[in-house]
Amino acid sequence: MSPLLWIAIIAGIVFLFSAIKIIREYERAIVFRLGRLTSKPKGPGLFWIWPIIDQIKIVSLRTIVLDVPPQDIITNDNVSASVNAVVYFRVIDPNKAIVEVENYKYATSQLAQTTLRSVLGQVQLDQLLSERERLNKDLQKILDEQTDPWGIKVSLVEVKAVELPETMRRAMAYQAEAERERRAKIIHSEGEVQASKNLVEAAKTLSSDPNAIQLRYLQTLTQISAEKNSTIIFPLPIELLRNFIKQ
Repeated sequence: MSPLLWIAIIAGIVFLFSAIKIIREYERAIVFRLGRLTSKPKGPGLFWIWPIIDQIKIVSLRTIVLDVPPQDIITNDNVSASVNAVVYFRVIDPNKAIVEVENYKYATSQLAQTTLRSVLGQVQLDQLLSERERLNKDLQKILDEQTDPWGIKVSLVEVKAVELPETMRRAMAYQAEAERERRAKIIHSEGEVQASKNLVEAAKTLSSDPNAIQLRYLQTLTQISAEKNSTIIFPLPIELLRNFIKQ
């Protein structure tokens, strides 16, 4: 066998292995033929390309978890805070993700940081702490609209932590303590009002029936005598003995 034939066989094998590509189920291959984008992404599985004239870019379709680093913001009521978040997104159009933006992961990360500062800077501190779910939805909607031209779908945004200055944390602790004291005083006053109403009702009931007063008097004597072994001087109303005197 001549050397030229061996060279042709080896070149054919190299060409064959270079032309065969295999990608996973969650991946797609973007093919550029002589610099031009082909119509549809390739994959998953096995497909053919033309070596030398075709170049491919592999794009993952899995959900990407992007950790947004802490951002310093100033709320609408002039409170400084540091807020971080996490963004869940994925590629839904591989062609746009490669062609429309240079690095879709970096671009999404930068957009998430600026959007986080912009949106949270328009709310007050109480809203930032108590309306977390609504703010997450607003952030997700804004990011999803802005990344749609890149073929990116932002499915979820979650604000993870809000760090406040030490002075603000102490002020909030004092406020919470004052609020608890206020509620305790209100509950105590409501109990006093209810107790006074019950006493008024009891007085009306006792005044309507003299026998009820006598029975209550005897019951009080019984309770006092059972508590401690001591001598108690207790005034005895003459009305209580009037029935015995008549006999």
